[in-house]
Order: sequence, then structure tokens, then C-alpha cells
Amino acid sequence: MKKLLKYTILSALIIGSVSSCHKLDVPISTQLTPDVFPQDSATFIQASGPVYVAFRGNLATEYFFQQCYSTDEGIMPARGGNWFDGSQNKDMHYHSWTKDNPYVASNWTWLSTTIGVANQTLSILNTTEPEGAAKQTNMAEIKMMRAIAYFMMMDNYGSVPLDTVYGDFTPHANLPRAQVFAFIENDIKNCIPSLSTTVNTTTYGRPTLYTAYALLAKMYLNAEYYTGTPRYNECIAACDNIISSGKFGLASIANYLQMFYPTNGPTSVGSKDEFIFAVPFNSTSTGFLGRSANYKARYDVPRSMGLVAAGAGYNYFNIPYTPGGPASTLPEYYANFNDPNDIRNKQWLTGLQFRPDGVTPITITTTLKGYDQTYTGTDAPYTFQLNLTPNIVLRQSVPLFDCGNDEIAWNMGYRNIKFYPDATSTSRNQNNDIPIFRYSDIILMKAEAIQRGGTGTLGATALSLVNQLRAVRTTSVALATVTLSDIYAERNREFAWEGWHRNDMIRFGKYESSYGFKTDANTYKRIFPIPASALVLNPALVQNPGY
Repeated sequence: MKKLLKYTILSALIIGSVSSCHKLDVPISTQLTPDVFPQDSATFIQASGPVYVAFRGNLATEYFFQQCYSTDEGIMPARGGNWFDGSQNKDMHYHSWTKDNPYVASNWTWLSTTIGVANQTLSILNTTEPEGAAKQTNMAEIKMMRAIAYFMMMDNYGSVPLDTVYGDFTPHANLPRAQVFAFIENDIKNCIPSLSTTVNTTTYGRPTLYTAYALLAKMYLNAEYYTGTPRYNECIAACDNIISSGKFGLASIANYLQMFYPTNGPTSVGSKDEFIFAVPFNSTSTGFLGRSANYKARYDVPRSMGLVAAGAGYNYFNIPYTPGGPASTLPEYYANFNDPNDIRNKQWLTGLQFRPDGVTPITITTTLKGYDQTYTGTDAPYTFQLNLTPNIVLRQSVPLFDCGNDEIAWNMGYRNIKFYPDATSTSRNQNNDIPIFRYSDIILMKAEAIQRGGTGTLGATALSLVNQLRAVRTTSVALATVTLSDIYAERNREFAWEGWHRNDMIRFGKYESSYGFKTDANTYKRIFPIPASALVLNPALVQNPGY
């Protein structure tokens, strides 16, 4: 079975509510002691399961929506009133969010809870696990999960509170971002001596030494923005620790798409080479926080390409439900996919759609008014070939962010199917694991750090590194020169739908530009407000500037 990590929530780690200052104020109902819990490596790894379950919570849904729909990468407009959802998706696009936005609030709570669960688990295992190397590795892995959650909080909310002691219910003030950065960096470095260097099925889904270096590289690449001090040479050094290990490689052209299939994981093509750290998803798994599910196809596949009524389309992916299909990319982002020889183009559904034979059109039978709600003539049956158009047009209502409730509206926007729809699932939940760090990111981070002024190492230049990646993504000729704009475009092609685009846009100075219907150029929107719910729970917090 592909899924190797079936984490168990043990009775000793029953999680109740958690406040937004990382407090877990629910008492432990059954203390883990040598008398009630086996003392071996496998069972202590199992006991750390709640941390991973918590982290899976919002990752594929609300967190992704916040990272994607606030950029030119994606948009989720209303279609006939559906998906307006209290303006949360509109506010992401227009940068008009407030401290009450549901994504802003739920992601703060999700990350805070993950940190709180990590603190609780560390406290319990520290007193129950016997001393030795295995304990140090287990504790370091949990601390790394906490570090990743803290990094995401710092990246999204800027100044956040630091709380690492379970049982400390004192309200903690949010600290300056540079101080949070230093804490995370120090925590990672302290973990490094104890983390495993093994990269195989036994460590898949858990942080290894190379996860630590990948997170450091990401922090150092963004350090000038986070702290005011550039640290590009340290980014390069962190990347080199991964490159020099020889334990990772780039997926071939033949394997790039398969890297994200429902069958991906530690033994599948592509992902076994590139995934430095990934979050396992299982279509039957659940969690105690957030959705804990991968619903990519639900949002990204057009309605008429899922399970549909007779004549309404064609179930291209053999999925057992009718997808909502509200999400798409914007033309500004899709413009990066301008190389006809690039395998990454195939992660998109665009234009006229055909059945798997590539010849038979996918047709939809409706009425003239069902096709176009503005039609005023006599209604009659109408059959047409499914055609996904690039532009989003708010034909029904600009204030309500609404394209309309007809086939023209529902088929607006090119769709991303990188995380390929899962025909084996009996629900909307998919089996596709989601990578956090891939080897291609290491290659492009090093290239960017060199291009921004860092010193090249191991005989590499920014140009050679970009061409190293392009050699396994396109059959077009290698680039003769490279600029920061080229690297930005390459990142757009490589990491579409993987949750990094907001981070990239900010670093490249693109976040304030106009795209889609958004014209807001306020730089304080680079971080989100501290949610209203957190301010109520923790009176020591101070709202971010501008909100």
C-alpha cells in the first residue's frame, strides 16, 4: 500500500480546543508512562502522529486558497451565486480582506493548533521515551514540524507569538518578525545533529536532515524581506547540503506529471527522487482539525468533466461525483506557459476538450438560455463542444464577484489538474500526497540566490542551474542567458498549484501589481491581519500595521 503513515491519535493525546496563543488547555486524560505504552522506536513514532494529523488539516484547502487566490495564480469567482461564500474568495483576489476573513482566521487557528499539539507531544514524549539517539531523532522531527508551522505563520502573519512550553497559559505577545525568524533558525539548527539522513519508505512523510536544510534555504532566500538583511550565501550553502548528499534528483520529462498522481509517494516515479518532504494524504483518512483532505479535483475540474447527467458532458476522469469546478487560473499567470515543448503545459485543461481518444469532442447538451443566460430569443435545445476560455468575466454581478449561472460562466478559466483527479476514491477526497519541498525548488532557490548576488559553488551558475531543470522539463533549446525575470517565470511553471506563489510574488516585487480585477497596491497587504478571534482569545496580541 502506498500510504505508509497511518498516524494514530492515542488516548493520551486527545486534543480539545486550542487558543490562538498556542495554548492547549485540555488536561491529558491518560498519561503516557512506561506502564501503559511500549518503549520502542515504532510506537514512539506512532505517538507523534497527532502532530502530522494536525498539520495535514488546512494544507490542501484553506491554506492553499489563501496562498493562491491572493495572487495571479488562481481565482475562485462566484458562478450563479455559488462559491461567493461571504465574500472570502473575492476578498482574497481584491486584497480587501479584514481580520474577519474566514481564511485568515482558520489558517491562524490551524497553524497555532499544530504548534500547540507539537508542544504537547514534546512534553509527553520527553518524560516517557527512554534516553538515547532514537529519542533525540523523534523529538527533533516533532520540533521540525513545529518549525515548519511557525515558518508558515511568520510568512503569512509577520509578527507572531512564540510559545514552546506546554502548560504555559500566559498570553504571549506577538514578537517582531526578525525575532521569530531567529527563533525558527536556531530551532532548526539545534535539530540538525539528530535528524535522520535516511531517505526511503521508513522516513517518508517525516522531516529528515534534508527537510531542515530545505526550510533553512527557503528562510535565507526570503531573509532580506523578513529581516532586512540578505543571506543569499547561506541559502546557497543550505542548498548545497542537499545537492551534495546525492540522495535526490530531478524527475524526467516522462515522470514529471506522474510525480503528482494519486499513486505518488516514496516508491512512485518522479516523487521518490524529488520529494524532500511531503504530506501523505489518503482518501479515507480524516483528522481532528480542518478538512484534512485533498479536494483538488472538486475545485479545479469543470463540472461537465466529472460525474454528470446523461448528455451534460463526459466523465473524463471517472471520478464518483460532480465537481464544483469554480476555480481557475488567470491569463496573467498562464502566460508563463508559452513554450509548446514544455511538459508542464499538460497540467492544464485549456480550450476545446476531447475524450481520452483525443478525437471525440466532449459535448454538452443544454438549451440556448442554459448556454447563455443573456439570450432573449425562443429557447431551444442546444449542443456544443466543451470549450474552456481563458478570461474571467463578471457578467452577472461585479459586486458579488459573479460570472453567471450558465455554461459560458461555468466554463470560464483554464483549469489546473497537476494533482490529478483520483478515480480510485469513493469520495471527493484524493490520495495524492502534497509536497512541501522538492529538489527542483532547491535547484531554483540556489539559482536565484546566485542571481541576487550570492557566490556560486560546486561549479554552478544561475544559468547552469536553470538549464539543469529545463533539460528535464522541455525539449526546447537551453537558455543562453538568465535573468531574475526568467527565474520567476520558471518558478511559475514549476510550482503551479503547490502553494508557493504568494511567497514568490512578494519576493519578486509582483504582489502589489494589478492582475485580474485587483488593483490594490498597498504593501502592508504582504502580511495578513491577526484574526479577530485571536485578538479576543489573547489580549496580548497587537494588530499588524494597516489593519
